[in-house]
This record gives sequence, C-alpha cells and structure tokens, in this order.
Amino acid sequence: MGVGVDVRNQIARRAANEIKDGMIVNLGIGIPSLVSNHIPEEIHVMFHAENGILGMGESPEKGFEDEMLCNAGGFPVTLVPGASYFDSATAFGIIRSGYLDITILGGLEVDEQGDLANWIVPGKRVPGIGGAMELANKAKKVIVVMNHINKNGDPKILKKCSLPLTAKKCVNLIITDMAVIEVTEEGLLLKEVMSPYTVKEVLENTEAELQVSDDLAIFI
Repeated sequence: MGVGVDVRNQIARRAANEIKDGMIVNLGIGIPSLVSNHIPEEIHVMFHAENGILGMGESPEKGFEDEMLCNAGGFPVTLVPGASYFDSATAFGIIRSGYLDITILGGLEVDEQGDLANWIVPGKRVPGIGGAMELANKAKKVIVVMNHINKNGDPKILKKCSLPLTAKKCVNLIITDMAVIEVTEEGLLLKEVMSPYTVKEVLENTEAELQVSDDLAIFI
C-alpha cells in the first residue's frame, strides 16, 4: 500500500510541528523534502543541504525554478534571506560538528532500539550510503518519516531491523501515515494516531511492542 500525495503532506505537516524558531534543520529526499512547505511564517528556520546550502525555502512554483539551485536530491528549491552557499566538505563539517538541531529522514525500517535502516535493499543497486550515516549519528534529534507498512503490507517498525543499518540507536521520533511514535529508554511510545486510523490498526500493523501514551492525541 503506497502513500498518496495528501497523506505525504500530512506526514510532512506533522514533522514540521517539531521545528522551532531559530533551528538549523536538514531534510532528506522524498517526504522530508515537503516539510519546508509547512513551516508557519512566524517560524524562522535555516534548512541545510549536503550539497552546500544553508537557508533553503519552499519548493518553487512551477515555471519559476532556478536550474542552478537544487537540494541534495537534485530537486529545485528557493532561498530565504540570509542563505549561504559553500562546498560539500563544509556542508558535512556542519553535520559532523553537531550544529544540526534536527534531521528528518526517510526510512525503510526502524526497530524498538531506535536503529535505522534507510539506505539499501539487498539486490538493489544504489550509489552508496551517502550522508544518511552522518546525519543519523550527529544531528541532535533524528526524525524518521515513512509509510507504516511496506508495499507488501508488512510492518516497517520492527523488533529488530532486517536490512543493513544506517546507524544504531539514533532515532528519536517516528512519524508515519498511521502514527507518531517516540523512541524512549523504556521502548516505543505511541503518542499520536494519524486520522483516520485507530489505535487498534496501529498496533496490528506494528511488529515492535508499543506502549500507548496516557495523553494519546489524534492528528488530523
């Protein structure tokens, strides 16, 4: 089961709620790249890209793209006042020095220890692990956004990841089309259910054990 455009934006909108004024944030490819479209005007954030930008804005309107201006995934972006350009080595220096407040990444699997697998499916050709391993290890907060189940209907939140890991014990928050789940020392905590799903549906589609928050909320 895939995730439609509206649901992808619902996930991105919920992830945007984690961003506070003045933060430096890195957005991954896919659903994470939509997050910048859901930041309120009163929140000033500097979005970072591994290819050498600090200060990305919303996606440009169709027909107004700058072919020389793109994010790390090659998709066109805009800039906010105060944005800057630099080489990729400096971009990774920002990551490795721990300056990123949040990184928002896509995921293939996350387990109850907070391990993340998001870079390769065995047998598939990929260029390499890229910046994901740096981001997952060095950002102050790691948020994973993804489908709750894969295209075969199998859970993606597991007791133990089966795919090659990007990083161990790195994930702080998981946001899917079904739920918002916090990774805690005591295990995974179900904090919110995404409309129109129910707690029962979330539990049925999660392999890992979930504790349900006493303050469970519904995100519409």
